[in-house]
Amino acid sequence: DNSWRLGPAMGLSAGHSQLLMSLLLLLTHVQPGTGIAAPEHINYVPQLSNDTLAGRLTQSTFTLEQPLGQFHSHNISDSDTIWLVVALSNATQSFTAPRSNQDIPAPASFSQRGYYLTLRANRGLYPGGQARGQLRVLRVGNDTHCQPTKIGCNHPLPGPGPYRVKFLVMNDEGPVAETKWSSDTRLQQAQALQAVPGPQSPGTVVIIAILSILLAVLLTALLAVLIYTCFNSCRSTSLSGPEETGSVRRYTTHHTFSTPAEGAS
Repeated sequence: DNSWRLGPAMGLSAGHSQLLMSLLLLLTHVQPGTGIAAPEHINYVPQLSNDTLAGRLTQSTFTLEQPLGQFHSHNISDSDTIWLVVALSNATQSFTAPRSNQDIPAPASFSQRGYYLTLRANRGLYPGGQARGQLRVLRVGNDTHCQPTKIGCNHPLPGPGPYRVKFLVMNDEGPVAETKWSSDTRLQQAQALQAVPGPQSPGTVVIIAILSILLAVLLTALLAVLIYTCFNSCRSTSLSGPEETGSVRRYTTHHTFSTPAEGAS
């Protein structure tokens, strides 16, 4: 033990040297400038889910593997809350773990802070191992109905990123443990349709010209057929109106008698 060598060198007794080493160990677990014990570091890096999973990456979500069996430390209790910290890659250095539940940032502050906490859980939801036939994943940004001002809201991600995530364990007194940051994750982006660059080949120009001529001829023929059909239909149909009059012929039969002329005897 180096404390036995450090004590005589500094003129300290064995008991004093042991106390000194204890204080040094305590200081290494205190965050500089805060006087608050730093959270335990868990040697785990969050990972994206398997490549074959449908919807692994979309324009507003990405899917992580669940951190199964990573929170078995004696410093973590079943009542501690496990959060997922979602941050822009350039905001991880400025991330500060909240000291209480009231300080937890919601998605609404993401544009100002560059990070927020979501997917509240406990270690009972992340047991060790994985049951056969079950897919245990976390889909970040999957809740389209929650209000972004609500703490823990899993609101859709606002842009392509890149994003980095880590898990943070908290209790009523502040942060307890945390994992490592993940690698960068970039979301899918909508691709705009673009015209083929460069001049068209002569063959392509000829084909386009022929198709344009054929289309024009087809439209002209169709228009001519319509005009001809309408013209014939209008000629064969007699239109009658209320001012049209009819004529009645007078027929004389063979069995009529002529009227004698006046004055005949």
